[in-house]
Amino acid sequence: MDGADTSDKSDWGPFGRPLFNDPSSRALRRVGVVDVGSNSVRLVVFDGAARSPAYFYNEKIMCALGAGLASTGRLNPEGRVRALEAIRRFQLLGDSMGTGPLSAVATAAVREAEDGPEFCREVEEQTGLKLWVIDGREEARLSAQGVLLGWPGAYGLVCDIGGASMELAEINGGHVGRRISSALGPLKLRDIKGGRKARVAIIRETLNGMRTELGPQNNRLFLVGGSWRAIAKIDMHRRGYPLRVLHEYRMTAKSVRDTAKFIAKSDLEDLRVAAGVSSARMALVPHAIEVLREVVKAFKPHDIAVSSYGIREGLLYEQMPQRLRDRDPLIESCRFAEAKDARVPGFGKLVFDYIQPIFKSIKPERRRLVKAACLLHDVSWRAHPDYRAEVCFDNATRANLGGLKHSERVFLGLALLHRYSNRRDGTQFEDLYDLLPPADQLQAEILGKAMRFGAVLWLSEDVDSGELRWFPKKKLLELRLSPHGASMFGEVAEARFQSLASSLEAETQIKHLKG
Repeated sequence: MDGADTSDKSDWGPFGRPLFNDPSSRALRRVGVVDVGSNSVRLVVFDGAARSPAYFYNEKIMCALGAGLASTGRLNPEGRVRALEAIRRFQLLGDSMGTGPLSAVATAAVREAEDGPEFCREVEEQTGLKLWVIDGREEARLSAQGVLLGWPGAYGLVCDIGGASMELAEINGGHVGRRISSALGPLKLRDIKGGRKARVAIIRETLNGMRTELGPQNNRLFLVGGSWRAIAKIDMHRRGYPLRVLHEYRMTAKSVRDTAKFIAKSDLEDLRVAAGVSSARMALVPHAIEVLREVVKAFKPHDIAVSSYGIREGLLYEQMPQRLRDRDPLIESCRFAEAKDARVPGFGKLVFDYIQPIFKSIKPERRRLVKAACLLHDVSWRAHPDYRAEVCFDNATRANLGGLKHSERVFLGLALLHRYSNRRDGTQFEDLYDLLPPADQLQAEILGKAMRFGAVLWLSEDVDSGELRWFPKKKLLELRLSPHGASMFGEVAEARFQSLASSLEAETQIKHLKG
């Protein structure tokens, strides 16, 4: 199953209908995915940009299907009833939202339980929904592909933890490599007799075998799964981290150790409330953190990144042609937002081209942020003028955008804030600014003010307004105005031009070109 088989149009398997036949398409028709896990059953409905889909709807029911599986060999009876009720509801929701047939997969609990096939038949009889039971290696592959949806070209080790299993998959250059599944899910671990000592012994023995099979994996460790996200929330709480966005949150081996100690000495109910973790998820955290400590100790990753994308996003990625996979999810999402919400779709490219001379020496990873900011510079125009700058910052830092580190979110947010405001002090977001070095804060300010100036000229492909020239050694910002540009260069434009020059610590020169 290394690619969606499109030969039989009557049955697309677990991957649903072919959404991405046209690789040049940016729009994603609404599509629903049901994930029947060992701990939770979830419906996600995607919409928006095909390469960077937004979550139109997201609902999770904690069913604990895998609770007691190790001792009984069967699905948790109460969880089975809850899961069936949830899937029945999800089917009705999909119908009302116009998703078409839902893609539905089941993982460790259903594939291992002796009554798993019976449960699948019951689901199909009562809902008409075919539940595709995937094995551990396929689960690992789809989770890794979910990571690739957010990080094109990523490399490292993907670690996906569910209730009854834990999978590892290596990714390199945008492709999934070796993968392996284990029984290191917290629902199974808590049923082990002998307490913590016995659990840790089993965890270490299992990981030693996985490490032998996969070999050295010292690059980035990507964490996928609800238990990892709960631990990340607790790590954020412990550190007093200001940005409450889990995707791309970074941890170190030391922070994992410190958080493990923090959990051990804390009252779990008080910690759950403070960190914003659900009761059902918190019950698994003490066992999940034991696994994470040993994973980090065994593989020694150079850093650790939390991924909000996993198996559900992997189902979407499965259907994408390589040409679409190779696109930048950030830029695709920003293009979609501009086309949907900007006053003049396409104007962002004109602004980008116009301000390029100021940023001609920047690195490619920063240039993509400049491009993203230009695409987004006008999508919040409907916000009240008194709050528009803050709305822009809030949207950029907390939006569902793939391919962005937290520091890059703040850079993008500051640039868009300065698109509408010369100043950034006095906002409710000042505690986030320090996630970005001072030099980068200044570059974001310059970008925002450059967009602010370019926007007031109402640039057009059909009319030459002139050009900006930047001489960094001379600290000279030159504005060359065509006759049309001169007519657009009123008092507001002049004030914005001088504000841009002030941030550059530059002298200004204005030249009028003959028509």
